[in-house]
Order: sequence, then structure tokens, then C-alpha cells
Amino acid sequence: MKKTAKKIDKQLRESLTQVCEYSLEQYNGFQWLTHTVNYANFPKSLKIICIFDTEQNLKALLQSNAQLELNKQIQAALFKINITLPNATSQISYDSEEKCQQTHNGNWASRLGQ
Repeated sequence: MKKTAKKIDKQLRESLTQVCEYSLEQYNGFQWLTHTVNYANFPKSLKIICIFDTEQNLKALLQSNAQLELNKQIQAALFKINITLPNATSQISYDSEEKCQQTHNGNWASRLGQ
């Protein structure tokens, strides 16, 4: 990874950690979030994945305005480090520990690599 990419990745991790800490307190069932990125196609390739414990808690979030609020939190955190998502709707996604366990035996590396 090039020096510039390392710097951006560090900023991303720090920024998203703040969103994660906030979300743990605000959203029922929220567990963690992560990101994937190909720096050769940044920021278009940046994907943020928010993980909930169960499909039921995830469904409840997706059916409420809370999803829009969480998306705004993520975008605001990224904006503070001068990153704008070209298509936030497709670049922020949601998943659950329960679904990963069912389909990938809990192997997040395999699930996120798809």
C-alpha cells in the first residue's frame, strides 16, 4: 500500500470508529462496521458495511428512519476528512452476524470478499 493510501486508510479507520462507537449506543442490535476499498479507484470503490446482530434487528432499522440517520452519520464523518461518496446508496450497505453465520459459517473475510 502506498504512503497516500495508508494515510487515507488511517483516517478512514479513525473516522469510522467514531461512527461505530456512536452507533453502538444508538441502534438496537448494531455490532460493528467495516469498509472495503480499492485505492486505485478511490472513492468510488469505497464500501461501508454496517453489521447488526440479527436479521430482525437489521430489518427493524431498515424499515425505520434510523437507516437514513446512520447513513448521514457515516457521510458526515467522511466529509470531515474530505471524502465524499459518489453514490452513498450503493456504497453503504447493511448485513448481520446471523446471516453471515448461516451462509458463510461466520467467515466475514469470505463474505466481504464476494
